[in-house]
Amino acid sequence: MEYIKDPMAIETRSMEIIAPYLAGFNLDEQAVKVYSRIIHAAGDPDYANIIRIHPDAIASGLAALKAGCNIFCDVEMVRTGINKRRLAELGGQAYCLVADETVAKEAKAAGITRSMAAMRKFGTKLNGSIVAIGNAPTALFEVLKMIKEDGIKPALIVGVPVGFVGAAESKELLNTTSPVPFITVLGNKGGSPIAAASVNAVMYMLGR
Repeated sequence: MEYIKDPMAIETRSMEIIAPYLAGFNLDEQAVKVYSRIIHAAGDPDYANIIRIHPDAIASGLAALKAGCNIFCDVEMVRTGINKRRLAELGGQAYCLVADETVAKEAKAAGITRSMAAMRKFGTKLNGSIVAIGNAPTALFEVLKMIKEDGIKPALIVGVPVGFVGAAESKELLNTTSPVPFITVLGNKGGSPIAAASVNAVMYMLGR
């Protein structure tokens, strides 16, 4: 059986296959790149119908990355999927505190999830950053609360938690109320690969 072996050729061909699915969505070139990487990560063209990108999301994310911003993640899987070499070249780092012992103790004492406690621990470090949430709806709810009550202002929220308890609701809240630019997918779909793919899609607009 003949098949493509070169990684870049595989990616190029994948994007060629994805392109027709986006033909009717009236997307600009940057949005196409985000949509394409999400669909590529999911292996599911239906994502084109549920992706939502705030009008300022890509520009804000690009500006933050150019300024050397850090990326704060809800789970290690998101951090792992982000191209940290390219991020470091831009002056930033990716962080996740969900496995931190102090965060675990604080979460247990407060009766909240570790991902919520981690976002609280990041605190004002989230200002001007990119927040990438792929697993925990509670983390997204917490960040939105911090924005509303504490004046925290990330440059971009990639909020795509997956699941059946709170995931759709947290993303709907992000989509309808967030004063901060965002990338999300509606409903129960999402996940760490989608969060990482979204971040990388924006980052790759600055070169690879």
